[in-house]
Amino acid sequence: MTTTLGTASAGPGEIDTGRLEVGETRDGSPFGLPVAVINGEQPGQTLYMQAVSDGDELNGVGVLQRVVPQLDPTTLSGTILIVGIVNYHAFQIAEHRNPIDDTKMNRAYPGTETGTSSERIAAATFDIATQADLILDLHQGSTSRMLDEVRVRCGKRHRLHDDCLELAKAFGCGYVLDQKGPDGQLARAAPDDGIPTIDPELGGCVGWDETSIQKGVEGVFNVLSYYDFIDGTTELERQTRANGFEQYGSPNGGLVSFEKDLGEQVTSGDVLFEITTPFGEPKATVTADSDGILWRTRRLPQVATGEYVCSVGTDIDSY
Repeated sequence: MTTTLGTASAGPGEIDTGRLEVGETRDGSPFGLPVAVINGEQPGQTLYMQAVSDGDELNGVGVLQRVVPQLDPTTLSGTILIVGIVNYHAFQIAEHRNPIDDTKMNRAYPGTETGTSSERIAAATFDIATQADLILDLHQGSTSRMLDEVRVRCGKRHRLHDDCLELAKAFGCGYVLDQKGPDGQLARAAPDDGIPTIDPELGGCVGWDETSIQKGVEGVFNVLSYYDFIDGTTELERQTRANGFEQYGSPNGGLVSFEKDLGEQVTSGDVLFEITTPFGEPKATVTADSDGILWRTRRLPQVATGEYVCSVGTDIDSY
């Protein structure tokens, strides 16, 4: 059976790429999102993957760039549907939010066909995603520094919570944030339609980072083997899980010096960072409110009063 996504069309054992038209640019020219269909020779489940729903989060498209050439549809069971760049307008200018409507795309799901630019793109990609049995929405921690982790965003009381946790475990980054996400996230909306969905956050950088991309490539192939798209086995390993997330801002303007490294355990009362003047004069010391793991930090040292500095994953366990 032939599978079509936009202008891409592939029969069993075939792969094709194309474009999914979703609107027009300001000069009236049509624009489309890059898409791919990998249609397996044998029947099986359908996996949907997308990247760059936030325009400066490029590690996900780096993963797809490396994964797709390695896929052989003649040995694949099932179908893989891919939207390689979701936030078209933001990607063009390497900005986080869609500049057409000043919207964070991953707050627009499930979208609206007659809505804003972001809502229309969200609706078009959500329609594709909900044809699948599993969803990987590839992200990174924007331009901050962050652990390679996977987010389960449906909430612990959701009927698909265990299925999403299993998918996160199969992906296997080593770290999982298990916390209900904001409205409008694909990883919140798709489970409501009955589809296990995870949000791999592959590090954080300006541009892309090869170490995090490789972690993502391994994660995708772990999922493909675990769910029988390809031959092989994926041994599930225990993941370090944060069930909460605390963010810290700066009480003063100045320069940040961190006292903890990413991934390092934090005890309540430990110094997380200090703020100094340009001459090294101390202005403030910020300590942890709870036990946890230093999960994410800003990249630039300069901060204004109240500006974001870092996050600690809390309520740590493993599963």
